[in-house]
Amino acid sequence: MNSSIPNEKQLMNSLTLKGNGFSEFVPLKGVTFSNLPFNKGAILVLIDTTLTGTPVSDILYIGRSKKPTKRVFGGYLAGCGGKTSKKINSMLVNDGYIEKVAVSWMLSDNPKLGQLELLENFKKENGAYPAWNISKKPVQKSQAAAKVTRKPRPTRKKKPAKPSS
Repeated sequence: MNSSIPNEKQLMNSLTLKGNGFSEFVPLKGVTFSNLPFNKGAILVLIDTTLTGTPVSDILYIGRSKKPTKRVFGGYLAGCGGKTSKKINSMLVNDGYIEKVAVSWMLSDNPKLGQLELLENFKKENGAYPAWNISKKPVQKSQAAAKVTRKPRPTRKKKPAKPSS
Protein backbone atom coordinates (compact mmCIF):
# COMPACT_ATOMS: atom_id res chain seq x y z
CA MET A 1 0.00 0.00 0.00
CA ASN A 2 3.01 2.30 0.28
CA SER A 3 2.71 3.03 -3.43
CA SER A 4 -0.47 5.03 -2.62
CA ILE A 5 1.50 7.55 -0.59
CA PRO A 6 3.00 10.30 -2.72
CA ASN A 7 6.64 11.13 -2.13
CA GLU A 8 7.05 13.82 0.49
CA LYS A 9 8.55 16.47 -1.81
CA GLN A 10 5.24 16.92 -3.64
CA LEU A 11 2.13 18.06 -1.83
CA MET A 12 -0.67 15.55 -2.06
CA ASN A 13 -3.25 16.63 -4.63
CA SER A 14 -5.28 15.14 -7.47
CA LEU A 15 -2.25 15.05 -9.79
CA THR A 16 -0.03 13.15 -7.33
CA LEU A 17 -2.86 10.70 -6.59
CA LYS A 18 -3.28 9.86 -10.28
CA GLY A 19 0.43 9.15 -10.44
CA ASN A 20 0.06 6.73 -7.52
CA GLY A 21 -2.66 4.44 -8.87
CA PHE A 22 -5.89 6.38 -8.54
CA SER A 23 -8.36 6.42 -11.44
CA GLU A 24 -9.14 9.44 -13.58
CA PHE A 25 -11.38 11.88 -11.75
CA VAL A 26 -15.05 11.71 -12.72
CA PRO A 27 -17.29 14.75 -12.11
CA LEU A 28 -19.95 13.82 -9.53
CA LYS A 29 -22.63 15.56 -11.56
CA GLY A 30 -22.09 13.13 -14.45
CA VAL A 31 -21.09 9.96 -12.59
CA THR A 32 -22.85 6.72 -13.61
CA PHE A 33 -22.89 3.19 -12.20
CA SER A 34 -20.59 2.07 -15.00
CA ASN A 35 -18.00 4.71 -14.00
CA LEU A 36 -17.52 3.22 -10.52
CA PRO A 37 -16.15 -0.14 -9.35
CA PHE A 38 -18.94 -2.46 -8.18
CA ASN A 39 -18.66 -4.24 -4.80
CA LYS A 40 -14.89 -3.95 -4.53
CA GLY A 41 -12.98 -2.36 -1.67
CA ALA A 42 -11.75 1.07 -2.64
CA ILE A 43 -10.23 4.24 -1.28
CA LEU A 44 -12.32 7.20 -2.46
CA VAL A 45 -11.14 10.77 -2.91
CA LEU A 46 -13.29 13.82 -3.61
CA ILE A 47 -11.64 16.93 -5.07
CA ASP A 48 -12.64 20.49 -5.85
CA THR A 49 -11.95 20.79 -9.59
CA THR A 50 -11.73 24.59 -9.33
CA LEU A 51 -8.56 24.24 -7.21
CA THR A 52 -6.64 21.84 -9.51
CA GLY A 53 -3.23 23.27 -10.31
CA THR A 54 -3.22 25.79 -7.45
CA PRO A 55 -0.72 25.71 -4.57
CA VAL A 56 -3.56 24.74 -2.22
CA SER A 57 -4.49 21.05 -2.19
CA ASP A 58 -7.68 20.32 -4.12
CA ILE A 59 -8.54 17.27 -1.97
CA LEU A 60 -11.77 17.75 -0.02
CA TYR A 61 -12.28 14.22 1.35
CA ILE A 62 -10.43 10.91 1.68
CA GLY A 63 -12.68 7.95 2.45
CA ARG A 64 -13.14 4.25 1.92
CA SER A 65 -15.88 1.86 0.96
CA LYS A 66 -16.43 -1.83 0.33
CA LYS A 67 -19.24 -0.84 -2.07
CA PRO A 68 -18.24 2.39 -3.85
CA THR A 69 -21.42 2.62 -5.97
CA LYS A 70 -23.59 2.48 -2.86
CA ARG A 71 -21.40 5.03 -1.05
CA VAL A 72 -21.39 7.53 -3.92
CA PHE A 73 -25.03 7.22 -5.01
CA GLY A 74 -26.69 6.37 -1.69
CA GLY A 75 -24.41 8.32 0.63
CA TYR A 76 -22.87 11.32 -1.05
CA LEU A 77 -25.57 12.05 -3.64
CA ALA A 78 -28.72 10.85 -1.81
CA GLY A 79 -27.67 11.71 1.75
CA CYS A 80 -28.28 8.30 3.32
CA GLY A 81 -25.86 6.89 5.85
CA GLY A 82 -23.79 8.27 8.66
CA LYS A 83 -22.76 11.73 9.77
CA THR A 84 -19.99 12.12 7.19
CA SER A 85 -22.14 11.03 4.22
CA LYS A 86 -24.89 13.44 5.29
CA LYS A 87 -22.36 16.27 5.70
CA ILE A 88 -20.94 15.62 2.21
CA ASN A 89 -24.45 15.48 0.73
CA SER A 90 -25.28 18.80 2.37
CA MET A 91 -22.14 20.42 0.96
CA LEU A 92 -22.86 19.04 -2.52
CA VAL A 93 -26.55 19.95 -2.65
CA ASN A 94 -27.01 22.96 -0.36
CA ASP A 95 -23.66 24.68 -0.89
CA GLY A 96 -23.45 24.17 -4.68
CA TYR A 97 -20.40 21.89 -4.73
CA ILE A 98 -22.13 19.36 -7.03
CA GLU A 99 -20.85 21.41 -10.00
CA LYS A 100 -17.24 21.49 -8.73
CA VAL A 101 -16.57 18.06 -7.19
CA ALA A 102 -15.06 15.01 -8.87
CA VAL A 103 -14.40 11.52 -7.48
CA SER A 104 -11.52 9.09 -7.94
CA TRP A 105 -10.73 5.73 -6.40
CA MET A 106 -8.10 3.10 -6.04
CA LEU A 107 -9.05 -0.53 -5.49
CA SER A 108 -7.60 -2.02 -2.33
CA ASP A 109 -7.73 -5.27 -0.38
CA ASN A 110 -7.49 -3.19 2.80
CA PRO A 111 -9.20 0.17 2.15
CA LYS A 112 -9.21 1.12 5.85
CA LEU A 113 -5.42 0.93 6.07
CA GLY A 114 -5.02 2.80 2.78
CA GLN A 115 -7.35 5.55 3.91
CA LEU A 116 -5.51 5.94 7.22
CA GLU A 117 -2.14 6.16 5.44
CA LEU A 118 -3.41 8.82 3.04
CA LEU A 119 -5.08 10.82 5.82
CA GLU A 120 -1.94 10.81 7.97
CA ASN A 121 0.24 11.82 5.02
CA PHE A 122 -2.20 14.61 4.13
CA LYS A 123 -2.19 15.83 7.74
CA LYS A 124 1.63 15.84 7.87
CA GLU A 125 1.80 17.96 4.72
CA ASN A 126 -1.10 20.33 5.44
CA GLY A 127 -1.37 20.37 9.24
CA ALA A 128 -4.98 19.11 9.20
CA TYR A 129 -7.24 16.56 7.55
CA PRO A 130 -9.07 17.46 4.33
CA ALA A 131 -11.93 19.93 4.84
CA TRP A 132 -14.74 17.36 4.58
CA ASN A 133 -13.14 14.69 6.75
CA ILE A 134 -14.44 14.71 10.29
CA SER A 135 -11.42 14.70 12.55
CA LYS A 136 -11.74 12.23 15.37
CA LYS A 137 -10.87 13.58 18.78
CA PRO A 138 -8.15 11.53 20.45
CA VAL A 139 -9.39 9.54 23.42
CA GLN A 140 -7.74 10.72 26.62
CA LYS A 141 -6.15 8.11 28.84
CA SER A 142 -8.57 8.75 31.69
CA GLN A 143 -11.54 8.22 29.37
CA ALA A 144 -10.03 5.07 27.93
CA ALA A 145 -9.36 3.68 31.41
CA ALA A 146 -12.90 4.54 32.50
CA LYS A 147 -14.33 2.58 29.60
CA VAL A 148 -12.26 -0.47 30.39
CA THR A 149 -12.82 -0.44 34.16
CA ARG A 150 -16.34 -1.43 35.05
CA LYS A 151 -18.02 -1.89 38.38
CA PRO A 152 -18.73 -5.51 39.10
CA ARG A 153 -22.38 -6.41 38.95
CA PRO A 154 -23.98 -7.27 42.24
CA THR A 155 -24.64 -10.95 42.60
CA ARG A 156 -28.22 -12.00 42.89
CA LYS A 157 -29.24 -13.93 45.91
CA LYS A 158 -30.74 -17.23 45.05
CA LYS A 159 -34.06 -18.00 46.59
CA PRO A 160 -33.90 -20.95 48.93
CA ALA A 161 -35.41 -24.08 47.52
CA LYS A 162 -38.91 -24.80 48.74
CA PRO A 163 -38.97 -27.67 51.17
CA SER A 164 -40.69 -30.68 49.74
CA SER A 165 -43.62 -32.00 51.73
